[in-house]
Amino acid sequence: MEKLTLQEEEAMQSVWQLQGGFIKDILDNLKGEQVPYTTLASTIKNLERKGFVAAVKVANANRYIPRVTEEEYKAKFMNSFVGDYFKNSYKEMVSFFVKEEKLSEAELEEIMNMIKHNKS
Repeated sequence: MEKLTLQEEEAMQSVWQLQGGFIKDILDNLKGEQVPYTTLASTIKNLERKGFVAAVKVANANRYIPRVTEEEYKAKFMNSFVGDYFKNSYKEMVSFFVKEEKLSEAELEEIMNMIKHNKS
């Protein structure tokens, strides 16, 4: 599985949220700045080529459904992210976010409770 570009990730987020859809549906669901229809169509074709979505013919149009779950993608690239930037140490990663004030005490407590109760 290869890493997606930012544009591909945004499109894929929309596909995951919708659990599949036509280009128009995906376009309407995208957040942020407007993307031209043709640009999104090209991006979706790239996602299909890379194996992230499958096209299902419905009448004259293709409906795109996810072939890779969001969880599979996150698991694959979070592991490499932690390995590349934090020497495979989740402790170092959490420490970094605390030092950068990106993680509050309340959030740390919530994480600790999740660990204690093995819940997400």
